[in-house]
Amino acid sequence: MDKIIRKSELFQVSTDTILLRNSDEEAVNRNPLHLGSIYLVVKDFEKSVVFYEKFLGISVSNRCRSGNKFVEFHIDNKCLSLMNEENIIGHCTSPEGDYKFVQNYWVEDLRAEHERVKALQIGEVTEILEAYPTYHYFHMRDPDNNVIEVTGGYTPQDGAE
Repeated sequence: MDKIIRKSELFQVSTDTILLRNSDEEAVNRNPLHLGSIYLVVKDFEKSVVFYEKFLGISVSNRCRSGNKFVEFHIDNKCLSLMNEENIIGHCTSPEGDYKFVQNYWVEDLRAEHERVKALQIGEVTEILEAYPTYHYFHMRDPDNNVIEVTGGYTPQDGAE
């Protein structure tokens, strides 16, 4: 109970809001997209890690296995990732790109979301790409050329992608 009360104080909501589901609200607000991370693409990776640890007052929550590709900070149930510009070319940066900010969204069914977004005809959408065997994604750009990455549940089709 103490944790529930503390959460209600922290998020400035009633304990009922934390404990009870509002099925009517869930039915109205269904959205397949869930904000996963905000990626900041940085040039001086280690200097940026130290800066954000000091600025945020917390240590890195997760570091990529290779150590220098990305780190994550978890704040308010969201994730801020610092992406090392030198080690992600081709994933969410390109040599000709000038952006430093990527929105990352997660969906249950990546293939269905890919088809939905392509059908919207709101801009160019990449094919579904593989960063590594368990991480698939596609990119698009908003009108200001900011990258949007969508990732999620995905099983490659036989002989495709």
